[in-house]
Amino acid sequence: MPTTTKLQLWELRAEFALRLATLYGNEVPAYNTLVDVSREVNEDFIRKNGQDAERLGSIQRVTAERHGAIRVGSARELAQVARVFAAFGMYPVGFYDLRDASKSSVPVVSTAFRPVDSDELARNPFRVFTSMLAHDDRRFFDEETEKQLEAFIGARTLFSEELLSLADKASADQELEQEEAARLLDLATAAFELSQEPVEHDWYFKLEKISAVAADIGGVPSTHINHLTPRVLDIDDLYARMQARGIAMIDEIQGPPNWEGPDVLLRQTSFRALAEERSFRQADGEVRPGSLRVRFGEVEQRGIALTERGRDIYDRMVAEVDSRLAAAPAGTTRVEIAEQVWRKHLPRTEQELALKGLAYFTYRVSGPGQAPRQSAASLPELVGAGVLVPEPIVYEDFLPRSAAGIFQSNLTDDGSRDDEQLGTRYDIDRLSEVLGTRIFDPNELYTAQQNASIDAAAQQLGITITDRPS
Repeated sequence: MPTTTKLQLWELRAEFALRLATLYGNEVPAYNTLVDVSREVNEDFIRKNGQDAERLGSIQRVTAERHGAIRVGSARELAQVARVFAAFGMYPVGFYDLRDASKSSVPVVSTAFRPVDSDELARNPFRVFTSMLAHDDRRFFDEETEKQLEAFIGARTLFSEELLSLADKASADQELEQEEAARLLDLATAAFELSQEPVEHDWYFKLEKISAVAADIGGVPSTHINHLTPRVLDIDDLYARMQARGIAMIDEIQGPPNWEGPDVLLRQTSFRALAEERSFRQADGEVRPGSLRVRFGEVEQRGIALTERGRDIYDRMVAEVDSRLAAAPAGTTRVEIAEQVWRKHLPRTEQELALKGLAYFTYRVSGPGQAPRQSAASLPELVGAGVLVPEPIVYEDFLPRSAAGIFQSNLTDDGSRDDEQLGTRYDIDRLSEVLGTRIFDPNELYTAQQNASIDAAAQQLGITITDRPS
């Protein structure tokens, strides 16, 4: 830990990420292999591609970058975990409904806690994708099971009052004295450690028949790190290297295809969940050994953030790939079709993405003496003339379909759901109410970052810049 008297939130966040990585590496040793291979891939990619390799983030940032994933069972637990993460300068961004993003039974809604300021992201971009069990959704849980879940979850304590009190102090003061910081980090890390308490056998496996995700949330005495994810610059290379080491990977890489155009949004894959020893309390009270397969190692490759217009095109492309794959001859792969669809609909250069308003960029003045003679100029005109240079904004968030695909690929079976029943309504506003705090819209954050750069460029050039992306 740093030796300063007081620690800023970013310093706490950086140390928290390191401690969780050590914890998870001890619990799931294959994660350490994933980190080692990620480092090898990144170093080789940098050697091969030079400065272009760092266009979406410096190698220092990419190497340090992680996102974790946890699951909680109720509004109370979600609100408490928001207080814990606020102590590390991590705030809820985005709403993800995984219930309909997968054919399997994944009864959760999610948000992600992360820094929201670009400078804070540059210091340390640690994120935690956090899912809450929708135990009131009748497609998955009948009234009796819902009441049992409420009683079980309501009786447990995930975060101690001491931890919550220290977290609130750090959040309010935006710093902590070193001694208090050490205590906060100890308590917060321990809160996400895999519990050694016996699992109630019959209750856990009753839930697992409905959903393995539900059992992992509502069938155990505490929460834990479900997966921890390093960032890699070439996920296809990593996938091949992991397989060469004999590590079983899920069937495909989730998200956009590997194509010759710009990397956009997020690509993810993982190694398959491994059997972990757990003890189970049987109905007769006897504790016996057993195992569970719920945790895995995920890896991600991040691309450029798409605007809402860009996301509309992306969603239509995904739907087109699904439709064409369903009608394709046997042996046709999703990757083959996706590459064709991407080439048809998406620009092949970053500048085209910028000029068409399909992706988010910051804009910098290319050099002195470039100011146009008129008092106003359009953004496309300035970019086309080389006066302004667009630089991509990294996608800092997640894709519901990809997250659900990762979850689904690591389930033992699809579980059960009754789609004749009505699902419970959740959206970003409702989950904000559950949290007791505003969930940031990622598009608003990206837009603000983009506009701030255009305003700075306009001031530097002494002109008004028109025709900005809407």
